[in-house]
Amino acid sequence: MKNVRFAVYGVGPIGSLIARYGLERDWMELVGAYDIDPAKIGKDIGDVIGLSEKIGVVIEKPSRDVLKSVKPDIVLHATGSFLDRVYEQILDIVKAGSDVISTCETLSYPYYRYPELASKLNLEAKKNNSTILGVGINPGFLLDLLPAILTTSCIKVEKVIARRIIDASKRRESFRKKIGLGLDIDTFNQEIEKGKLTAHVGYAESVCLISDALKLRLDRVYERQEAVIADKEIKKENLVIQSGKVRGVRGYGAGLIGEKEIVRVEFFAVAGIEEELEEIIIEGTPRIIWRSIGGTPGDVATAAVVLNYVPIVLDSEPGLTTVTRLKAPSCSISYLSG
Repeated sequence: MKNVRFAVYGVGPIGSLIARYGLERDWMELVGAYDIDPAKIGKDIGDVIGLSEKIGVVIEKPSRDVLKSVKPDIVLHATGSFLDRVYEQILDIVKAGSDVISTCETLSYPYYRYPELASKLNLEAKKNNSTILGVGINPGFLLDLLPAILTTSCIKVEKVIARRIIDASKRRESFRKKIGLGLDIDTFNQEIEKGKLTAHVGYAESVCLISDALKLRLDRVYERQEAVIADKEIKKENLVIQSGKVRGVRGYGAGLIGEKEIVRVEFFAVAGIEEELEEIIIEGTPRIIWRSIGGTPGDVATAAVVLNYVPIVLDSEPGLTTVTRLKAPSCSISYLSG
């Protein structure tokens, strides 16, 4: 049994969960924690993530020198959604000689939005014997890898449809702000336009991942999303949304061959919906319908996906990769290394 030395880069809601559950795995040893928040720097990570005891790892301000001095086997990165904004962070990790798994949504299939950055990262990763993977629950699993796996039982596939519906009132505060809950529609549209709100990121990436897995040559990929407006006052959990204000978002991504839609992913995050679920429909021979009633808890599941890819990434060839180019994951309760 070989201990894996890991570090967490970004000790926010998701990074904290990754650290907490990583510490529970007896084959993983936390050796570093990094964040830019002055209120966290200098504190033991155990105190910051709500454990009852100190871990002995102090949160530091990230830098390439700090990463090189610790040199974890792998860094689990959770700071942002757009590759151009976290590129230097990923590059520092790679140049320190560590593998990296990041929850950055656009890194899950970076060739779509950032082909030049993807090419640079791939070269640097190979040069430094590092493997880079972008993954989370969505994109990275529910609306892309899972639908692709479900096509295994098909002789022929004509169309793939995947949708996820969640109750936004049950999500953390940062997610509620991200989708603009409670805003008026004009403010929502302005903040989306300015990039102050992102809502969901990754429709196109999920479409591209499915297409990559199925070896489709799409002619066009596009994505759209819009606000859902409350038609009456909504009181849910500790949330009140007035009539006429933003209740959530709905959006989709689509992949076309010619004028025919071959791949479609849909995401609805709306406060106060009656039923959360995921649904995948494979139109083909045979026709497949898969449904998860009750939905998947996104934050814990994201941490799980990241942690369950650790042994796979460590055993992979250097370079920038995607979930469709690695072997399928599973819950890595133990990790044996020869």
